[in-house]
Amino acid sequence: MSSRRPPSVLESFNYAFEGIIHVLRTQRNMRIHFAVAALVLVAALASGVDKLELIALLLAIAFVLITEMVNTAIEGAIDVATTSFDPMAKLAKDIAAGAVLIASAVAVAIGYLVFSGQVADRSSRFLDRLAEVPAELTLIALFLTTILVIGTKALTGSGSPLRGGLPSGHSAVAFAGWMATTLILDDTDHRFLISSLTFIMALLVAQTRVESGVHSSMEVLYGGLLGALVTLAVFQLTP
Repeated sequence: MSSRRPPSVLESFNYAFEGIIHVLRTQRNMRIHFAVAALVLVAALASGVDKLELIALLLAIAFVLITEMVNTAIEGAIDVATTSFDPMAKLAKDIAAGAVLIASAVAVAIGYLVFSGQVADRSSRFLDRLAEVPAELTLIALFLTTILVIGTKALTGSGSPLRGGLPSGHSAVAFAGWMATTLILDDTDHRFLISSLTFIMALLVAQTRVESGVHSSMEVLYGGLLGALVTLAVFQLTP
């Protein structure tokens, strides 16, 4: 009986591409990682990062994609090997998922370090052109956002003031707070950092509303846009 011949170089490349395509087709997180990687590379070219910064971004992107593929491979192997619940199998999947989380967190940190300076300078120039207004307007903006949320829910007849319906009140208030914080801190050296942190907190609020099943993604998106735009309008229109 003749042994199977080893695959040629061309066949090896073909198998590798088939693996990448399979992960892209079956894994939502991999598609998200690819989309984010493309956006990061476009932003890097548009902002003119230097060679070392580009190398750091490429390594971070590769790190995330590789760990996601390894995670998928481990999950597939475990599913084939086990037919019933096994605590060790679950632990192995959790460890692989943890590796993806660490890789993603490192990639976000690298992206922040590369882009923060340029984005901060450009956003500062934009925000400096906005009207200088007192911090008391934050309360007015949040109050107006709340009124508009309740009014919209009354018109659409969906949900209650504090739960469900269009738009998401929690997301509206969270993004209104982010916008107000960004506009108030016009003379602060760490405005970009503080604005980024409050934006992440607003995103987490929106994410919890979707994951808990209280709101759909569209309701959360509408609420976030409503809160941010209303707050921006209040700050802009007030003399």
